[in-house]
Amino acid sequence: MSEAWFFFDDRERATVRAALDALADHAPPEAKLAEDALERLGRAAALVVDCATNAHGKGTSETLVDLLCRVPDWDLDLHVPTKAVVGNAYLVMKINFFKGLGYALEGCGGPLDVRERVLTEAGQSIYTKLAEELFVAIVTDPAGRRNVKLHAARELHHIWEHRLDAEIDDFAPVLESVWVARDRVRPVVGTLQGTHEFLRLLGTTTDHSFFDHFVEGDVPREEVDAFEEFLFGIAYEQIVQIREHLASGPHGAVSAEQADRIVGRKGDSWVPSWGGPQSIYSSYKKRKVKAHYRALTQAPGPKKTAEEYVMIAFLDRDA
Repeated sequence: MSEAWFFFDDRERATVRAALDALADHAPPEAKLAEDALERLGRAAALVVDCATNAHGKGTSETLVDLLCRVPDWDLDLHVPTKAVVGNAYLVMKINFFKGLGYALEGCGGPLDVRERVLTEAGQSIYTKLAEELFVAIVTDPAGRRNVKLHAARELHHIWEHRLDAEIDDFAPVLESVWVARDRVRPVVGTLQGTHEFLRLLGTTTDHSFFDHFVEGDVPREEVDAFEEFLFGIAYEQIVQIREHLASGPHGAVSAEQADRIVGRKGDSWVPSWGGPQSIYSSYKKRKVKAHYRALTQAPGPKKTAEEYVMIAFLDRDA
């Protein structure tokens, strides 16, 4: 049966096999549901291949790249090729498949090592989706430099052409590294200097190029503000509010819980509950919405996410 799983790489194939075997031993009904979901995922993957191999219409890849650089974000959906739309749906199905395996294994008390492997695969697919959305944000930025947008558009084209085997560690390993590190570091807030959080991040990843961008050279204040949002998991406006509280009171530091109370933030606010790649994805999306609003209204604060600022710098350098 595993030979038919053409849409998985060797590591994914081994992980799914181990998960199905564990479910067969601990919860046969759940194993059947997982196999049904796997069959549907296979049909979606076959459709991705069909859309890619039977694409028709005028233009070349460079024509598509040029078009992507000219289309605004609100009008993108009707300009991207069908294989991109179907491929994105497939990726969401893949994420949900691995998440479902994880829930099933947890519910039946499956082996911890298998559960961890399943969650790792789900996380990598989530980060792949997030990186794709980051490139879309860059390529649809009306104020973006053309050389940067062209580079980002070519990255998107590569992802769409190689949807079944394009993973974040292939085309944006620095992003995966920093997101994995950020997921492991819980902010303490404190004096809002960020020393603790920054050193923990440096110690959690071997690729420091993302962080080097913010500490080397003359980085604009807006980019530093975006990095602080990323570092603390708190919106720029809330960071300003906490700093005003610290400046007006007798205490020079606050805990994360005190910071929540100062800004009136509850568990269901824009910062997701702690833990996991999905919380990193949610954090990026929330930061992106706020940054987009500031860009439209010219309100103070970062106009892009920290990830965008860094990738724009990298793409500009590489281009």
